[in-house]
Amino acid sequence: MGGFGSGNHWRWGTRNTVEDMKALHIGKLANEGWLDSGRTCSYAWSLAGRPIGDISVTAAAGHILLQYRRRDNGGGWHDQCYTVQIDWTPCHLGGPRPWFLCPARGCGKRVAVLYGGAIFACRCCHGLAYPSENENRRDRATRRADKLRDRLHWPPGIIMEGSGWGKPKHMHHATYQRLVAEYEKHESDALGAMMGWLLSYRDRTATKRQ
Repeated sequence: MGGFGSGNHWRWGTRNTVEDMKALHIGKLANEGWLDSGRTCSYAWSLAGRPIGDISVTAAAGHILLQYRRRDNGGGWHDQCYTVQIDWTPCHLGGPRPWFLCPARGCGKRVAVLYGGAIFACRCCHGLAYPSENENRRDRATRRADKLRDRLHWPPGIIMEGSGWGKPKHMHHATYQRLVAEYEKHESDALGAMMGWLLSYRDRTATKRQ
């Protein structure tokens, strides 16, 4: 999604999020059969079409072996090779569910996703936030408004005039009216927060000039 008035706002003091990191999902490994002992698979990650890393995963009894190369702050490359234990728990509907046991020293937490850094570890060990945790009032209202614009098939961006785009085909009028009312509330909250920020910025700038 895009457009003026949409998307995330980067600010000082926010934490890296899970979306900023290379992620290894145990559910994907299990679904594709890569947890069967003796099997090896490779995963690669890219950002904006540019490769940013790859990893080899080899399954064995009760664990997987991770092999990859990492680079510290533009320095030399280092080979990494270590095991990650796997735990299995019963599902309510039958069958077992696999979990990683976080390999970071002193952790061992049962998790579904490991995030790549010096080692692949859980979200808490890397100090990662979910994207919504970095949001302020303006960000939150803008994201909710933009989601509603998407459901209404309107162009993204709360600055875009909404009422002129009309009801999507096949959408019930009652649903349309409810979504528009929700959208207008979030739009008002977002624009109000934006105006408050602009006025505050103007006042701070004026004070500095005095």
